Amino acid sequence: MRIRPSRPFAVDTLIAVAMVTVAVLLGGESVRQGWPALDGPAYALVALAHLPTAFRGRAPLAVFAVVEAAAAAYITTGHWPVVCTFGPMLALYTVASLRPARTTALCAGLLVGMWVYAGVVSESGAMASVVGQALLFSAVLWRFGYVARRSAELTRELRAEQAERARREVAEERGRIARELHDVVAHHMSVISVQAGLARFVFDSDPSTARSALGTITQTSAEALDELRRMLQVLREEDLRDPDARPAAPMPGLARLGELVERVRAGGVPVDLRVEGTVRALAPGVDLCAYRVVQEALTNVLKHARGAGATVEVAYGRHDVTVRVTDDGQGVIQDRVPAVGGHGLIGMRERAKLYGGTISIGPRSGGGFAVRLTLPTSGQAARQGDDRTP
Repeated sequence: MRIRPSRPFAVDTLIAVAMVTVAVLLGGESVRQGWPALDGPAYALVALAHLPTAFRGRAPLAVFAVVEAAAAAYITTGHWPVVCTFGPMLALYTVASLRPARTTALCAGLLVGMWVYAGVVSESGAMASVVGQALLFSAVLWRFGYVARRSAELTRELRAEQAERARREVAEERGRIARELHDVVAHHMSVISVQAGLARFVFDSDPSTARSALGTITQTSAEALDELRRMLQVLREEDLRDPDARPAAPMPGLARLGELVERVRAGGVPVDLRVEGTVRALAPGVDLCAYRVVQEALTNVLKHARGAGATVEVAYGRHDVTVRVTDDGQGVIQDRVPAVGGHGLIGMRERAKLYGGTISIGPRSGGGFAVRLTLPTSGQAARQGDDRTP
């Protein structure tokens, strides 16, 4: 896999110019080292062995080939080999940092060969030292390049993983918001729809009933707006950062079931509320989950089983809480349980799963419909679910 460099072209250009400057200054010491002084062709080869490294990030193999050939030509002219070592070494490092190991091995072999060739041409009396230096420097450059390449790969993988995690978190958050909006809007709009129909039907014949229905609509719409404001306040980052912001009101829980039941009764559904066991405070997430399931179940009664009676039962156990909503409606079951699952039913199951609970939804053998939810009120499952609650 090829890796694209992250360095700006200007940086590589400055490095190339700096290497040419150092090489020219070093070439001025050639006579003192017993080598011929640099002439015009030698200066040209020095430039050609270093300046192309400005493009090493874009074409590392081509740059390596050019600077290697220029350095070999410079050595062939009989000048001091050290002057043209910087460009090929940097080019080898770049190849190692951007290309696979097999390609790097070939380039490293060419660099070692050039180094040995310089020793042969200069008739060095320490060829063993020359070969050792060639192998050592090539191995070090290869290793450094490999480390840089692996770091770039790991960085890219980490960014991809972070992007995927962020995508999943956004999807989960969108699902949570969709569930909350469905629960709030669907329930209140169902009540408003029923009451609006009643008010329209009796507007001329029974003004007092129409006024009562309109009052229920006013109260229900106000409650819906209050819940939506609470949700929006939680979602706004500005409120989380602003110390002067008004704290969001608590989300509804089982303590407000009485209000919910009265609202559904006002919609024309007789509802009986029963509570068993010792009432106690629950974790906010568990409390909200139980409330939303009851709310959705009663909303379904309003929408699909008008005229039916409903019963809401809440049982506080030692380590759990159970809510059960039943009705005696005789509506079409297919309308109550869509083949692919409605948003409300999916929301119920997702909430139960989130808080480690169990839920059963379906028709009763004696007629009607039943929703039964059991949630743990202690233990890790409930705590983890509560941590994810706004």
